[in-house]
Amino acid sequence: MSTNTLRERSAIPVEYTWDTESVYTDIAAWEAAMNEVRSRIPQASAYQGRLHEGPTVLADCLDYATKLYRDAVRIYMYAALEYNVDSDSQAAAARSGRGQSLLSETAAALAFIDAELMQIGFATLHAWVTREPRLADYAHYIRKLEDRSDHVRSAEVEELLGQVNDPFGTASGIHGVLVNADLTFEPARTQEDDPIEIGQSTYQTLIISPDREVRRTAWNHYADAHMAYKNTMAACLLTGVKQNVFTARARRYDSALDAALAPNQIPPEVFYNLIETYRKHLPTWHRYWRVRAKAMGLETLREYDLKAPLTEQPHIPYEQAVEWIAQGMAPLGETYVETLRRGCQEERWVDIYPNKGKRTGAFSWGGPGTHPFIMMSYTDDLYSLSTLAHELGHSLHSYLSWENQPLVNTDYSLFAAEVASNFNQAMVRDYLFKLNDDRDFQIAVIEEAMANFHRYFFIMPTLARFELAIHEQVERGDAFNADGLIEQMADLLAEGYGDGVTMDRARSGTMWMQFSSHLYSNFYVYQYATGIAGANALAQQVLTDDADAAERYLNFLRAGGSLYPLDALELAGIDLRTPAAVEAAFDVLAGLVDRLESLVA
Repeated sequence: MSTNTLRERSAIPVEYTWDTESVYTDIAAWEAAMNEVRSRIPQASAYQGRLHEGPTVLADCLDYATKLYRDAVRIYMYAALEYNVDSDSQAAAARSGRGQSLLSETAAALAFIDAELMQIGFATLHAWVTREPRLADYAHYIRKLEDRSDHVRSAEVEELLGQVNDPFGTASGIHGVLVNADLTFEPARTQEDDPIEIGQSTYQTLIISPDREVRRTAWNHYADAHMAYKNTMAACLLTGVKQNVFTARARRYDSALDAALAPNQIPPEVFYNLIETYRKHLPTWHRYWRVRAKAMGLETLREYDLKAPLTEQPHIPYEQAVEWIAQGMAPLGETYVETLRRGCQEERWVDIYPNKGKRTGAFSWGGPGTHPFIMMSYTDDLYSLSTLAHELGHSLHSYLSWENQPLVNTDYSLFAAEVASNFNQAMVRDYLFKLNDDRDFQIAVIEEAMANFHRYFFIMPTLARFELAIHEQVERGDAFNADGLIEQMADLLAEGYGDGVTMDRARSGTMWMQFSSHLYSNFYVYQYATGIAGANALAQQVLTDDADAAERYLNFLRAGGSLYPLDALELAGIDLRTPAAVEAAFDVLAGLVDRLESLVA
């Protein structure tokens, strides 16, 4: 496939796209489903003010609410899937907006439930759970509500907070439209001065090009396009942070960080341990920059050299990637592997290749009643293979959760999710190291691993520090502007680069603009780093002679949202309440640097 020109969405063969027809056969069916769900929303009033009547009424209400919300999510998901792969389509954008509004309308209509449950009292609720079999599925939901009961407001306030979900998505939405639809990029250039189109779905491929001029111009022009909208993006981000602070205060949390951690029973020490351990091990990154510079014959790296190939990258078609991923995941058993194969090869879980208007990045999505959907931009290399393995980790986590948990317990936290995705990458990477001992192949696998660690164990902790700083600014009553944000970002990166990377501070500081979805989700990014730490610890258990490790890990996936994430991971065999797993992941990172140094010596 050519990297010089992006194809229109309509030019992508259907077999390489995901089958959203399995959700709704067409737009008309989606419209009908939306009307049907909207007609069910008023039925919530039949339960409002009545939950105290007894366990039967409560079970009826909770069953109604979970199914209604599931169907509203499905409607939004269908529209958002279409928009994510064709953000130039105004019709797709409009449907996505309508779906999001319906979801917010649904949440507002159901907002009375938690407040009324608290009025009943938790001793009574626990007793009802034992009396009414249908309430057994809601036992963990009630426990979670009890744990956060100090932060649930009256029914009127909860309804209002539910209603603001839709307008509160506006800042993030504007940022997303800017970066995915409105940004225009000056083409990258080859050494021969040939132009190469830059798109959100192809940028990552360009910055791993063996042609340094392609990397340099792609990196510069990508940053410059964001810089042109720096003031708008800063205003959006300030609005998003203010919304986080408002919501935290409305729910009587001490801070936005506390509001992000407390609902999942994650102690603040988990966040701060990550940051402190990351800073402690920055010399490992500094050593890596030196090894990479030496291998490239450079005195010092530029930021567009951080993912430059040190050897020829192997060509890996999508079908080969699926096969190697399946082999790497074999220790989890035949059922896991066959489900993975079926999703990739028969059921069209994956929207595979790049096209014009396709948003940046990759994700896995879905819900009970659908199969998982994976969006990515596959480019026939190890990086794409790794991304596919990562998203399949999410997808199989969801699949097993939906298969084993009642509807109310199928959603799991990002904290747990990023363990499952990075676990797959660690397992497949181990398989690839054993598959081929050719020096160039080994270096290529290390490069992919380091690129993954760079994103999750360098960029994400850096963004987490940035996120903490800007939330604390707003909580003190201070504001921020684009130039200040660029300086803050550049300072944090400079600490991570040490003397091994020569910076272009103005362009480096645009990094916060390039993570349009991440920084609008309150303290989201640190969980990528804890996820890769937990994943590597669990993979080591499965890959050693621990006979029960694979089944423990599968039980973690099957648990879905039925346990708090730290408890679910403890079930799998690790404790992320301490920095031990983060320390162990840095040991893995240091081992990769050692291995690379010996290979390129």
